[in-house]
Amino acid sequence: MTKRILVIEDTEDNRKILRDLLTNAGFELIEATDGESGIRMAAQERPDLILMDIQLPIVNGYEATRRIKANPETRHIPIVAVTSYALSGDEAKAREAGCDGYIAKPFSPRNLLAKVREFLS
Repeated sequence: MTKRILVIEDTEDNRKILRDLLTNAGFELIEATDGESGIRMAAQERPDLILMDIQLPIVNGYEATRRIKANPETRHIPIVAVTSYALSGDEAKAREAGCDGYIAKPFSPRNLLAKVREFLS
């Protein structure tokens, strides 16, 4: 069965990179462009994994992660922060919000795919 990944990312170029990389690797993609619609789509679609940007309109990635993890129906879904927030302490902040993994932008496609496969295996 094809694994489904919800990408919550507001920048079209970043979504296209992730779309190309992940669909070519055989994954099905669902996309949201802000934190609020990402929360809603996580509940409706029940993806196998969420890739979460942190700098999002309406509801930021930290808050979106907290809300997804607070919902008993979606709390089991692994969330990986994929963010340009790469300063000291940013990974800890993402994990405190409930992220299960962390990838800094710009990322290596090989490393991102390895991380995705790690969470989906």
